[in-house]
Amino acid sequence: MTRDELLARVSIDPAVCGGKPCIRGTRIWVSLLLDMMAAGTAQAELVQEYPQLTTDDLRAALAYGADLARDRFVSWASGPVAASGR
Repeated sequence: MTRDELLARVSIDPAVCGGKPCIRGTRIWVSLLLDMMAAGTAQAELVQEYPQLTTDDLRAALAYGADLARDRFVSWASGPVAASGR
């Protein structure tokens, strides 16, 4: 499956979940799937917990996250936070 075919599985609709990216045809946020995979949840477990998903849907979430990381970045302190609250 191509990158574009994977990304077509992600839907962004202001009328669905406030416009948060979801897997097409569901109300399952891409960010939820990415968080769960980052926390170590296996893809097989996700598909079992959300039977409306396929492994290609999970790959679509990863592709979407990769595209965001390629185009944007979030800056945060890499060391201890200073006492000044920074």
